[in-house]
Amino acid sequence: MMSPHRTPDWLLERIALGELPPDELAAARARLAQEPDGEARLAALEAENRTLLEQRPPSVVAREVERRARRSEARSLETSPWLRWRPALALVPVLAVLLLVVARPGTRPGALEEESAEETRTKGLSPQLGLHRLAAEGPEALTQGTLASEGDVVQVSYVAAGARFGVIFSVDGRGTVTLHAPEGGLDAMSLKPSGTHALPQAYALDDAPAFERFFFVTSDEPFTLEEVLAPARVLATSDGARTALLPLAERFRQVSFLLEKSSP
Repeated sequence: MMSPHRTPDWLLERIALGELPPDELAAARARLAQEPDGEARLAALEAENRTLLEQRPPSVVAREVERRARRSEARSLETSPWLRWRPALALVPVLAVLLLVVARPGTRPGALEEESAEETRTKGLSPQLGLHRLAAEGPEALTQGTLASEGDVVQVSYVAAGARFGVIFSVDGRGTVTLHAPEGGLDAMSLKPSGTHALPQAYALDDAPAFERFFFVTSDEPFTLEEVLAPARVLATSDGARTALLPLAERFRQVSFLLEKSSP
């Protein structure tokens, strides 16, 4: 049995990313500092994170993200059963990918994968986008309106929340529309209905001014990319490109994530 004075691995991963509320993070770091090997474990994990980001291609990083997310979530549920009663962030040591989950008491790890789209929606979830800036010192979870710069490398992830088909793209301050997923073809991609899924390729911001706004548009029925990208091109060149919704039919759901761009 694990000593009560040894920080569990899943919590160590969250400490490494600083993805706890400030008071909880300070308390967790203080406890870790009192452990004989606490600081060494944290340093080793941070070094592992940097190595993964620097030496592996984005597709491998994405798979590692999903694997560690599942492992971290399962361990946190086993260690702290009270987490089953509240939404939790599945924080992983490579990319702090957002995974909003509400689990019933007694739900076993992995059981959410078996739920239907309708059951997922009854939990109050909606499709979500997650963005993380990749850097040598580790991934940084971004929030709406974060200031970004040319050359920043951004990893995009999504939570489908039961939606079956979707497209992810961005519009920028130059009026350009960039397709991120699917990478090609004429039709929307099939989504994995539950869990968090990082796109296989990260995205480097170019020199477009003012902003980069990412969109995730979903539907329960198949649709062509042009149904969404055509109105996106119109929006991209309008005064509402930074804040307005896409003019889409009712069968679509949309969410966006805005990054502000710093001036050169």
